[in-house]
Amino acid sequence: MSYLLRAAALTDAPAVTELLNEIDRIEIGRPETDLPTVEGDLGNPDIDLDRDSWLAFDGSRLVAYALVWDDSKGERIDADHYVLPDHQRAGELLLEALETRALEKARTNGASRAVIHLHLNSAPTTDLALIRHRGWRAVRRYHVLERPLRADADLPPEPQAGVRVRPCADEADRQQVHALHQVGFAEHFDFQPRSYEQWLHDIHADRIDWSLVWLVSTEDLGDVGFLIARDDREAMGWIRTLAIVREARGRGLGGLLLRHAFAAFAARGRDTVGLGVDTENATGAPELYARNGMSVHYAVDTWEAVVE
Repeated sequence: MSYLLRAAALTDAPAVTELLNEIDRIEIGRPETDLPTVEGDLGNPDIDLDRDSWLAFDGSRLVAYALVWDDSKGERIDADHYVLPDHQRAGELLLEALETRALEKARTNGASRAVIHLHLNSAPTTDLALIRHRGWRAVRRYHVLERPLRADADLPPEPQAGVRVRPCADEADRQQVHALHQVGFAEHFDFQPRSYEQWLHDIHADRIDWSLVWLVSTEDLGDVGFLIARDDREAMGWIRTLAIVREARGRGLGGLLLRHAFAAFAARGRDTVGLGVDTENATGAPELYARNGMSVHYAVDTWEAVVE
């Protein structure tokens, strides 16, 4: 079977969203990809769509999609790759293209090789034998967790003595959240330092609801953590990021922020909230989420390929 390959354009976002939701239905049983997310990916100012994106068509039907981007400015290159089950050859063609382009980007950065990371559902539509044959290997597992919400039960929590939770209200607060993010995630797997401007793009600051971003502070340490939530996903409310700096961990602050977000979503009429977590997270995050009623929805693996 022959496929038509071309670069993606911003106008392809609805078609890509439809493809990803078709894959969602196969992998997790329901569509969970939203158009704004795809538009944000394709609109990344650091991505040259003509060289960093690919679509594969069987006739007029979109059957595979891939994207590469470079946050590290070194050898680490990130990628997305999606393919329908009956079109693995199209997926292979896009893998070949993204591997070649990733090496070009890494070499432009002065690296001799590209270390590419790609996230796939633990039971993906992609043929795992195919990617293993190309030298890819799974290096990390993440869980997407979810929790039911009830407006009569998920009420705003009372902070401990000497603890304050406040909304991210102005530019100074936003810069503080960024600073806490860089410190709080520095020890995490796959962390890439980001400037304030890069971070604003990462979180889609132009359309974020800042009333769903909170900081937590203590009398002795000041601002020590934050939570960023999103209410723009159809499937559920979403907690994008939660971090507490090392010096303040073990004091119940992460749970406080979680329950604060649960209450906010329940008050908005949401019946489910979700988030993603590294199963090997060294800060105790999986245990924190379990204690607060979150359970596994599905698993995602990070796959790695080294291209020289």
